[in-house]
Amino acid sequence: MKGLFLKPPMVVALMAVFAVLMLIPATYGAVTQDYFSARVFFYSGFLLGFLTLFLALTMAGRPDSGFSRRHLLSLLGIFVFLPAILAVPVYEAVGNTSFLNAYVEMLSSLTTTGATLFDDPERLPESVHLWRALVGWMGGLIMWVGAIAILAPMALGGFEVRASHANLLHRAGINPGITQITGIADFSDRLQVYTLRLAPIYIGLSVVLWIGLISAGDTAFVAFCHALSTISTSGISPVGGLSGSTSGVAGEILIALFLIFAVSRLAFSPEGRLGETRRLLNDPEVRIATVLILSVTGFFFLRHWIGAYEVEGVYDLAAGLNALWGTAFTTLSFMTTSGFVSNAWTGAQGWSALDTPGLILMGLALVGGGVATTAGGVKLLRVYALSKHAIREMEKLVHPSSIGGAGTEARHMRSRGAYLAWVFFMLMVMSVALFMVAFSLTGEGLENAMVLTISALTTTGPLANLATAEPISYGSLSSNAKLILSAAMIMGRLETLAIIALLTPDLWRR
Repeated sequence: MKGLFLKPPMVVALMAVFAVLMLIPATYGAVTQDYFSARVFFYSGFLLGFLTLFLALTMAGRPDSGFSRRHLLSLLGIFVFLPAILAVPVYEAVGNTSFLNAYVEMLSSLTTTGATLFDDPERLPESVHLWRALVGWMGGLIMWVGAIAILAPMALGGFEVRASHANLLHRAGINPGITQITGIADFSDRLQVYTLRLAPIYIGLSVVLWIGLISAGDTAFVAFCHALSTISTSGISPVGGLSGSTSGVAGEILIALFLIFAVSRLAFSPEGRLGETRRLLNDPEVRIATVLILSVTGFFFLRHWIGAYEVEGVYDLAAGLNALWGTAFTTLSFMTTSGFVSNAWTGAQGWSALDTPGLILMGLALVGGGVATTAGGVKLLRVYALSKHAIREMEKLVHPSSIGGAGTEARHMRSRGAYLAWVFFMLMVMSVALFMVAFSLTGEGLENAMVLTISALTTTGPLANLATAEPISYGSLSSNAKLILSAAMIMGRLETLAIIALLTPDLWRR
């Protein structure tokens, strides 16, 4: 019985957590006198709690398995089946929607995609908006812990770029270069240890940002939802985005500061604690993110400045600075796959009378954020490995007999790391092509199919509102298109390599 509470299966533990979290929108509904929503969430949480208890008792006698496939399958099961449970109160509270819509909405939140099927925020009760933000927040925590506790020992999720050949051979066993918790302890122990390490940091960051947004002028409810959505990079908003908030530029600055936790894991891991600022600044992910943000922001601003010159608005200094900030914030937001749009973004377009190319925003989302963060996309570390390999190849064109230096790790990054990054990139391209064809078979045009595919695979749901001339409505998709969208979101969250790893016979022989 002791093992039931100390080391429950991951899915069962999460069901218990979500049963408790349902009491938060229930309480909020009671406080705001939305008693119907309050009853829906209270009864759903109560029933889910009993179901979880019975399921835990049923599985209590089973021997614990330390096999990696069990926890990788658990991650897959969490994103496939858990949204069906989380969708029950949404389906009941909204009332005039289908269960498929509620399922896709919860899957979008849990995978931190943030693609909503309800275009009008007023259609959903505030308790449902709060539940969406909470589910997205928990989805981010699941990926924080799962990436380090499950994917890292298996050399997946971007960790394969830095994993040496010896680590790849012994990733499930003892290795002198790996600490005891990652090299000897089983996956259940790792999950417990890293949950206890990372959850307080994750909760603390959310609370600090919440208080900061309230101080900047947002209401407590909007600030809470936006704080959770920022930390989890889900981009979920109860007021249709930052344009509906009242915190202004101060709130956007706070959000931008906290998006650094989606750029590099050194910002929140023990390796990047206080006193290690220099290590964080020297992190390759931070450096390449800085280069991308500065270059894309400069390109956008120059384009808008030229447009403003043509319409004789170039002398409006305030509008120019406003456009510069809006471009920089939106660039950072889409690179971290959050999808928040600055209030100054539309101002930049009005200043120059030019639209912003959606293809660049899709490119930023494809690049994505850091390894072992809540961001999606290809990941900055893989892009860094490919860039270092490209630079080295150009150097060899000039000096064919030269020898690359910078140490063993740098040589590994330029060779095997770049090779694995290229393999993932090719798999990503194949996934994009596959889902584009699937969306096209449901009747979507080529442009819409491409935007929907990239939005789902990079977990950047708000991309559909900006990447095309006319915003794409997720709610207007057919049932088949919604199912394809769900599959793409799951693959984008777990990544193609993890899905392929589940099909590898060697993994099942352990």
